[in-house]
Amino acid sequence: MTSIYDIHVTNAEGTSISMADFKGNVLLIVNTASKCGFTPQLIELQELYEKYRKQGFTVLGFPSDDFLTQEFGKSEEIVEYCQVNYGVTFPIFQKVKMKGEHIHPLFAYLTSQQPGLLTKSIKWNFTKFLITREGKVVRRYAPSSSAAEIEKDLKKIL
Repeated sequence: MTSIYDIHVTNAEGTSISMADFKGNVLLIVNTASKCGFTPQLIELQELYEKYRKQGFTVLGFPSDDFLTQEFGKSEEIVEYCQVNYGVTFPIFQKVKMKGEHIHPLFAYLTSQQPGLLTKSIKWNFTKFLITREGKVVRRYAPSSSAAEIEKDLKKIL
């Protein structure tokens, strides 16, 4: 795999989508979990999405149950929970694996491009990756990173 655009993902409705469909957009890819202490970040991420989406920015949420089983079982439950409780309108995809031998190809690619501190693997929910319009993974953010921190970098590449 030579590019993020070679990867396919599955949306919450079960449709396969090429990441190439997002080519030309700045992306923030986030591994989410509905029952995590960091879940309120969805509010700030939604605000960031609304503020910059007309400039070609989008947030993509990928739920995972890899960390203390903090995610609902069905995609419909996940999407509804995010919409009702946090006003999320950015795309939420089907649950994926973030680590181990069954890691989703998207997250295998992202972690190979931006390894974390001491290890490549994702250590917790709400790890975030910022991707340029050309598909370059330019930054990895810790779960505790705020939208304000991300916005500073986002403004530089929009």
